[in-house]
This record gives sequence, structure tokens and C-alpha cells, in this order.
Amino acid sequence: MTNGATSPVTAATLKVEHSPLLSPTSSQSVTETVNGSHRFVIQGYSLAKGMGIGKHIVSDNFTVGGYRWAIYFYPDGKNPEDSSTYVSVFIALASEGTDVRALFELTLMDQSGKGKHKVHSHFDGSLESGPYTLKYRGSMWGYKRFFRRALLETSDYLKDDCLIINCTVGVVVSVIDCSRLHSIQVPESDIGAHFGMLLENMEGSDITFDVAGEKFHSHKLVLAARSPVFRSEIFDGVDEQKKEMVITDLEPRVFKALLHFIYRDTLSEDVESVESSSASLSSVSETLIAKLLAAADSSCHAIRRLRILKRQLPFTSVRAPQNHSRLRGRL
Repeated sequence: MTNGATSPVTAATLKVEHSPLLSPTSSQSVTETVNGSHRFVIQGYSLAKGMGIGKHIVSDNFTVGGYRWAIYFYPDGKNPEDSSTYVSVFIALASEGTDVRALFELTLMDQSGKGKHKVHSHFDGSLESGPYTLKYRGSMWGYKRFFRRALLETSDYLKDDCLIINCTVGVVVSVIDCSRLHSIQVPESDIGAHFGMLLENMEGSDITFDVAGEKFHSHKLVLAARSPVFRSEIFDGVDEQKKEMVITDLEPRVFKALLHFIYRDTLSEDVESVESSSASLSSVSETLIAKLLAAADSSCHAIRRLRILKRQLPFTSVRAPQNHSRLRGRL
């Protein structure tokens, strides 16, 4: 090989590196309609007759799919060629917009109770013709020959000089849904279970509660985070280093249930089982949940949730027992 010459590239020396494949993705185009209806009551039809061809009565604006719409009723018709033989009904785009695609349905309501409404629906024929496109504000869709006026005036659609027109609008919207082909299932949070194990194992506990002679080991930081009253008792007191607190006016089972909720954010099985079988009690105030609520501080975020969970139990109301009244604001 002479100077300046290059070595030949062979299959043995050529190495192609492939970048790792990315997770596959997918997208989906979803086209659907956002539907809404408006009922337009026309009272005093006989007085509206004779107002002139092309003259109309208009409904109040209503909103469907982010656009405002209005119903136009022409007692003498919209088309001069029909010589007031027909009444005309149209739906108009009443807000600013361009190329708004929509489906429509105009219904003249039968007021006899027979349900024989006169329906002009664009929804039924959308497969053949597709949605109607309204180019700008004031664009209309409807029928110049909606109903022959002579027949209308002797029909069940006119009652007490009143007509009722119901309009349904379906605005066409399209969205793109992009997601990974294989979505990752995120497990439910188990932080409550972890804190619950901390309570059961008593690992790192730094305060003990003596409740009627029964000892409960807990953690100051957890209690302070869940209850402003506990936080005040533990950290704002004279002796912040206290290791034990004595509670004399609360049953051990109630305090145990309260600790369970503070740590796990759920009702204990004891509470749920007692409540589900206590519907026959003469006084709801004697139930465990009532005593638990009596020991709760209403200003504590955790306890507000406890009160909501209580509503899922079989009782409609719970009265706190009077002998626990002085516990309010303590826990």
C-alpha cells in the first residue's frame, strides 16, 4: 500500500450500529358532534300573519358547540315566488365564525299530545350529503317551504294561537388523540399502607398516648401534619420534649380508630363492620363512628374527609354523644 492510499472497506470491517427502537406510538382522529337544542315558542301567530314575505320573527340566541345560533320563523314565507303559501323556518349562525360544519333538525311540535311532530332532520341524511357548512355569520340552513300555511292553521301544531318549534344543532368537531401504543399502568398510591405499617410496627415512634390505661405509640410529625390541634399540643406547648400524653375521656377503641384514619386515610375495619351491623341501635349516637366524630376537630383537613366518608355509611345523620363534648378541639 502506497502513501496516501486508503484501506478497502470490506464486510468484515464494516460495523453498522442501530439506535434502539423507540416505544411505538399511535394516534386516533375522532370526529363527532356536540349537540344542543332550543325550544322556540311563538305566541300570537295570527297577529304575525301579514307582516310580509321575507319578514321574520327571531328567537333568542342559544349556544351549541361554542357558537351562537338563532331560529328564524317567516309567517308569510321567505320566498316571494310562493306568495305566502308556506311558512319558512331557518336556523342561522349568530356568532362570528367561518366554515362552521353542523347538522340540524327542525321540529314543529304536535300540541295534541299524540306525538305526531313534523320533523325535518339533517341528521338522518348526513351519510349521503354530509354536514352543512355555514360560511359566515348570518349563514342559514332550513326550509322555505317548511309547512303549507293553510294546513298549519287547521292542524294540531297550532293551539291557542301558539306554535312551538324545537331546533337541534350538532356542531362537528374533530380531535386527535395521541397516546403510546402500550400505555403504562400506574398503580394506585399505597402511601397510606406504608404509613399504616409505620403505625403498626411502632418504628421510630416518639410519643406515647395513655388512653384509659392502654398505650398507643405514634409519631409526632405524622400527627402534626394531619391535625393542627395535635400540632399545637405537641410543638406549641410548654414542654415540646414530652414523650407521653394522657387522655382520660376517650375509649381506647375510638382513639385507635382515629389513629388508623390519621395514618391510613381510611376507616378501620372495626368502624365499617360495627356501622354496617348497628342499624338496629336505638341511638345512633352510641355507635363507634359517632364517638369517633366526637373526638375529631372540625377544623382538621383529615377529619373533614372523615366526615364525608361517614356519609357513605348506612346512616343519614349522626349525633355526637354529649359526654364527649369537651373532646372537640382536642384531637
